[in-house]
Amino acid sequence: MAQQNKVIITCAVTGSIHTPSMSPHLPVTAQQIADAAVEAAEAGAAIVHLHARDPKDGRPDQSLEAFTPFLGVIKQRSNCVINLTTGGAATMTVAERVRPAATFRPEVASLNMGSMNFGLYPMLGRFKTFEHAWEEPYLEGSRDRVFRNTFADIEHILSTCAENGTRFEIECYDIGHLYTLAHFVERGLVKPPFFVQSVFGILGGIGPHPEDVAHMKRTADRLFGADYHWSVLGAGRHQLPIAAQAVAMGGNVRVGLEDSLWIGKGRLARSSAEQVRQVRQIIEGLGAEIATPDEARAILKLKGGDAVGF
Repeated sequence: MAQQNKVIITCAVTGSIHTPSMSPHLPVTAQQIADAAVEAAEAGAAIVHLHARDPKDGRPDQSLEAFTPFLGVIKQRSNCVINLTTGGAATMTVAERVRPAATFRPEVASLNMGSMNFGLYPMLGRFKTFEHAWEEPYLEGSRDRVFRNTFADIEHILSTCAENGTRFEIECYDIGHLYTLAHFVERGLVKPPFFVQSVFGILGGIGPHPEDVAHMKRTADRLFGADYHWSVLGAGRHQLPIAAQAVAMGGNVRVGLEDSLWIGKGRLARSSAEQVRQVRQIIEGLGAEIATPDEARAILKLKGGDAVGF
């Protein structure tokens, strides 16, 4: 399963890392998030990974009321696979974070495999002016904030979504997270095929060096063999080099403004779709093909868009 003929592009259109003052192109309102997701799908993304934000000031918002306005719109306008976050933001409780996935029963939900330092504060060196009062304290607060994902938290998310038929994008920010996944696999709480998203370049997680990428892949191969599909995301300027390495190694990729605001050195991406088009050029330039949403559903053994709760 780790080697497949089609490359799945996931696109994460807004996230909870970047703040609105960092880019005028970061989607904040429900309409902006819906448009960004549909445009990314039209550009070639099979899966769209979704967070919600308060439309007034752009802060991360994990309430059901924040997700409802765009979920149905995306489903109506696109056949893409919808993936809802259970990560939310590091400032939220696990009960807050899991609520949208538990309620809306998506085909895919993200699931972080370990507690970690998640350093956003270095961005204060690049961005100096903020439109909203919450932004600077949110970034500075990450200096002394642990993104909590304990064994109990992970088990809570798995058990809460157990009857939904939702599969997980297993987010692994370090080698130990792969072993945590193996622990839950051994306990029978996660079933193959696993969709392992290796995250590189976040301060507090594994680095972006090509050897780091290869080490994550080798470890996952040893632990999960043919039972998993590997995908990568590189934070910031590492997005495309890591994507290119992963595709060359037979993997899948994730892009989007959640992970990087940039399209080139010193150039803000105007949309997540622009990044999808760029990584699609890399994929096709290396002789591979992108997966359609229905091909991604078949590869990952998803339940289908007609079985979700929105």
